[in-house]
Amino acid sequence: MNKLLICLSSILLFLISSSLFIVREGQRGIILQFGKVLRNKNQNTLVYEPGLHFKIPFLETVKILDSRIHTMNNQADRFVTKEKKDLIVDSYIKWRISDFSRYYLATGGGDIFQAEVLLKRKFSDRLRSEIGCLNVKEIVTDSRGRLTIDVLQSLNKGTVNLTNSSKINVNSMNALGIEVVDVRIKQINLPIEVSEAIYNRMRAEREAVARSQRSQGQEKAEKLRAMADYQVSMILSEARKKALILKGKGEAKVAKLFADNFQKDASFYLFIRTLHAYEKSFKGNNNIMFINSDNHFFQYMNEINLN
Repeated sequence: MNKLLICLSSILLFLISSSLFIVREGQRGIILQFGKVLRNKNQNTLVYEPGLHFKIPFLETVKILDSRIHTMNNQADRFVTKEKKDLIVDSYIKWRISDFSRYYLATGGGDIFQAEVLLKRKFSDRLRSEIGCLNVKEIVTDSRGRLTIDVLQSLNKGTVNLTNSSKINVNSMNALGIEVVDVRIKQINLPIEVSEAIYNRMRAEREAVARSQRSQGQEKAEKLRAMADYQVSMILSEARKKALILKGKGEAKVAKLFADNFQKDASFYLFIRTLHAYEKSFKGNNNIMFINSDNHFFQYMNEINLN
C-alpha cells in the first residue's frame, strides 16, 4: 500500500512538474502542439509573459524566446557611393522580436544566429542601395542621420509599398517577426590606398604652404636686414659728418689761436716752432742730415755759435 502511494505521488508530482513552466524576465514563451505554434480563437499566437504558467504534459512543449533588444555589430564592409568612390562603413543594428510565432518559423526554431544572418543580409543590401544614391559629402555630413533613418524604415516596411496596409511586406523584417529598433553608423573610413593618396596630397599641400611661409619670412627678414643696414650706414655717416664738422671747428679754433698768438709776437712764435722742428729732427742717435750750415733752418744755432 505504501509503495502504491509513493508511486502515485511520484507520478502526480511528475505530471504537475511537466505541466508547469516558468518564463523569466526578459523572455517570452510560446506553446507548440504537435510541432505547430498554438493560437487562440482569433488565430493570434499565444505568448506567455514572465511568470508561472501551465501546459498540457506530453502534448504541448514550450519554446522560450529572448524578448530583449539585441545588438548586432556588423563587420566593416566596402560600399560604393554615387560618385563611384569606395567607403569602408562600420555599423551596428539593434533589433528585437516583434512576432514570436513568425520569428520561430522563419529562423528554424528561434535561432538567434540564423536571425542575425538574415538580418545582416537584408541590412547590407539596403545600406548598399542607399549609399549608392548619395555622394561622399552627403554621407559624411548632413545625410548621415537621414541615411540611417531611411535604412531603418526600409528594413521594417520593405522596399515595395503595398496598397493594403494590413498585409505584411515579404521584403520587410516584419515578415521574419523582427523589428529593427535602431541603425547606427559607427565609423566611415576611406580605403587604405585612397587614404594614403589623400594624406600624401595633404602633406604636399602643407609642405607647399610651409615653403611659401618660409620664403615670405626670408623675404621679410632680408627687407628688415637691409633696412637695418641702411639705418646703420646712415647713422654712421651722420656721426662721421658731425665728427668731421667738430674736428674742423676744433682745428679752425686752434689755427685761430695760433694766428692770434703769431700776430702778438711773431718772433717768439717762430722760435718755438723752430725748437719743435729741432726736437723732431734730431730725435735718436742715428739721425744724420747733410744740409748747408748757412741754411735758414739752423739760424738759431748759428746765432748761438756766434755769441
